[in-house]
Amino acid sequence: MTVATRTALLDYSTGTLRRDGVEHRVLSGSVHYFRVHPEQWRDRLERVAALGLNTVDTYVAWNFHQRRADDAPDFDGWRDLEAFIRIAAEVGLDVIVRPGPYICAEWDNGGFPAWLTARTGTRTRTSDPAFLRAVSVWFDELIPRLAALQASRGGPIVAVQVENEYGSYGDDADYLRWLRDALVERGVTELLYTADGPTDLMLDGGTLPGVLATATFGSRAAEAASLLRSRRDGEPFLCAEYWNGWFDHWGEKHHMRSVPSADATLAEILDAGGSVSLYMAHGGTNFGLGAGANHDGALQPTITSYDSDAAIAEHGAVTPKFTAFRSRLAAFTGIEPRPVPADPRILAPCTVPVTAGADLLPALEAAGPGVEAPHALSFEELGLASGLVLYRARPRLPRGRTTLTVTGLHDRAQVFVDGSQLGVLDRESGALDVVGTGSRVELQILVENQGRINYGPLLGQGKGILGGVQIGRRLVHGWTAHPLPLDEWSGAMLASIAEGTGTASATGTAGFATARVDIVEPEDAFLALPGFGKGFVWVNDFLLGRYWEIGPQVTLYVPAPLFTAGENRITVLELHRRAETIEFRAAPELGPTEEYVETFE
Repeated sequence: MTVATRTALLDYSTGTLRRDGVEHRVLSGSVHYFRVHPEQWRDRLERVAALGLNTVDTYVAWNFHQRRADDAPDFDGWRDLEAFIRIAAEVGLDVIVRPGPYICAEWDNGGFPAWLTARTGTRTRTSDPAFLRAVSVWFDELIPRLAALQASRGGPIVAVQVENEYGSYGDDADYLRWLRDALVERGVTELLYTADGPTDLMLDGGTLPGVLATATFGSRAAEAASLLRSRRDGEPFLCAEYWNGWFDHWGEKHHMRSVPSADATLAEILDAGGSVSLYMAHGGTNFGLGAGANHDGALQPTITSYDSDAAIAEHGAVTPKFTAFRSRLAAFTGIEPRPVPADPRILAPCTVPVTAGADLLPALEAAGPGVEAPHALSFEELGLASGLVLYRARPRLPRGRTTLTVTGLHDRAQVFVDGSQLGVLDRESGALDVVGTGSRVELQILVENQGRINYGPLLGQGKGILGGVQIGRRLVHGWTAHPLPLDEWSGAMLASIAEGTGTASATGTAGFATARVDIVEPEDAFLALPGFGKGFVWVNDFLLGRYWEIGPQVTLYVPAPLFTAGENRITVLELHRRAETIEFRAAPELGPTEEYVETFE
């Protein structure tokens, strides 16, 4: 069967961007299918259209589709990327796809599977043959699916990005050329483009001759347009990411960008003759263990919410920013915007008692078999992408006070001796004092992967104990490691681990807790855990994400499709101290705020 093809729908051969021969501005918004429950895809895309946008763009997160190297990539259910794209077409939106293979996106490991970076290390995002072979196999699965949905074949895809902000990372031009050719060889015929920050350094490293160069920024649009035009005469100005909001790290404030500031920069982009993509139009949620981390002298784990102060809030509600942008875009296009869908219904506030379940250490030891080795095995050596590892050894502690040191700790460790917690260590503070009697002790170290780094030269770092554990000068050997893939626990397995055996300790101790809530009709909800310290929470069989009392995030968004009519089970794994109740609140609480300020480095 021969498939009829034609030239790319978007074209700039005349010096201006045209769509099917007609002068055109791309007015796009970013929505990531992996951050939105699939039963809510249509709702969020309809809101994008009601905002006055004509296009939606999404990254493709490789690790969302292929958790293990030996597994075939999964494109079913929540991972049905093609279904998301088809729904966008039904809503009337063009689609831009950003397949990476690196995406950043504040997503775990920048979208790379942990097994891949364990193999390739610093050779990731280069023309190293081993890395390119892995990408080639992935692209063989992914790109033909996208090619079949291009505009040239009757689909909505009008453009495809080559890598992502590569000029902020490296300067391997052979790698970029290989990626471009890999897309074309697998059937991509629509517009190709690169996206980089608007500095000479970034554009030098990330652009390709013959491929449209675009910029990512949050302010100073006229300067970005001038720089791009000085380097690429005859190319249209396109802001591939307009940062109208920002994401948050644990322990920081919730970033906000004022409506007047965001609206003024959008106006500046349009006045400069530019096309634009709002990053984000709708941020969504880092469900499960999807949140990544940054590193700026210390690890900066990203929170569960990816609301990003977007025009469409995390739970789908429209915001004052939505109203301002919608008016701005309607005035610019002269097109009457579509009606705005009603805001989602919210579960009524209530307080629900919890029942203490299995205590922390016994439950985690019983959750799965241990792996014995002379040294402490890393997450990668254990075949574990994310979650926790409980390490056990029986060293002899000398009499008196000595120092226990964990080298190469990634990322956070709770240290226990004979079942009592001595302290908490992180990557920057890897030592504490212990007091011994000359006898052997049960040493347990619970290490949490707080999110793999998603940006910069530390991309792909390993997790767990990457060095060793010392008592004074002496290394500790003879370890048993219990890998704990929290995002694979569900159903009877989750219930068995959470309930355990024996009598649970009282409120205030670490371990599992469960709550049951009756719901007449599923609605969106905002879950708070007052009095709890740090941990993970499941709604029925779904790992919702992390919580942490240091904030800024107070409530976790629960999409209505996670509930069922009738009884619903909430399971909490608390690492420090259980409380007596959980709460459902009337509105999101994302913490004290500070104004987003853009910097270029």
